[in-house]
Amino acid sequence: MTNRPLSTCFYAEVIGTFLLVFFGCGAVHVAVVLGGLEGLWQVGVVWGISIMLAIYVVGAISGAHINPAISIALATWGLFPWRRVPAYVAAQLAGAMLAAATLFVLFQPYLKAKEQQKGIVRGQPGSELTAMCYGEYYPNPGGLAAGDEPYRADVHRELNALVSTPAASLAEILGTAVLGLVVVAVTDPRNLDGPRNFAAVFIGLTVAALICVIAPLTQACFNPARDFGPRLFAFFAGWGDVALPGPNGLGFVVVYVVSPVVGAVVGVGLYQRLLGPSVAYEPIPQDDTQRDLVAP
Repeated sequence: MTNRPLSTCFYAEVIGTFLLVFFGCGAVHVAVVLGGLEGLWQVGVVWGISIMLAIYVVGAISGAHINPAISIALATWGLFPWRRVPAYVAAQLAGAMLAAATLFVLFQPYLKAKEQQKGIVRGQPGSELTAMCYGEYYPNPGGLAAGDEPYRADVHRELNALVSTPAASLAEILGTAVLGLVVVAVTDPRNLDGPRNFAAVFIGLTVAALICVIAPLTQACFNPARDFGPRLFAFFAGWGDVALPGPNGLGFVVVYVVSPVVGAVVGVGLYQRLLGPSVAYEPIPQDDTQRDLVAP
């Protein structure tokens, strides 16, 4: 919890979330439209590094929530004041949208080239292949964007049938629960075995590992601002209904907004109620007789 002025924390959350989305979604741009950073681990590591950088840059100011789900979860369990949550969420959305706009300016020629290569029209079915650089889709359409083969709607329909909204929601709940659990565990000052000043590194590595497992299903969101901010920008940048609400309709709200919040609340609560009390536990010292029993 921070006692800095709310206005200062607001700007810090804008900057922190900008760093997160600029590097993270930037890696997605490079992978999708340029064919670089092949493999989930390469993209996941960039996301992990972006989180580390954001935490080290603004963590001492705002706490570096950079995620509405984390802000809400911390407030739910009394670790953050509710009155600050609206400003934090607004800042996180603003930072995410600003990063998306910056990436659009930088990569616009490459986005157009990818669309021409695949034979898709921005704003029409199939343009999820470039819209995925901003908002997220389930299942992950990244495989369809790879290579130079023309887009095939029948293959896309077959892919979409593999992951249902309930399955995608469960993946996001589980992933964000793990993230929330790790965040409070590694930042708990009572946790003497925790990483202390290296907490940001372990949080980033956790996200990288989660991406390797969950990204094929949902693109691994875990952060409503990371999805909705860029998704909203993409809506106005020409993708229209393909970006918002997207082919799954309001399913994106369930999977990328509600599920991360539920998961984060569960993960933080798991630590606060089950694990945290044991961290502060101090065993009763053995008396002399007991010590003699185990003495060499």
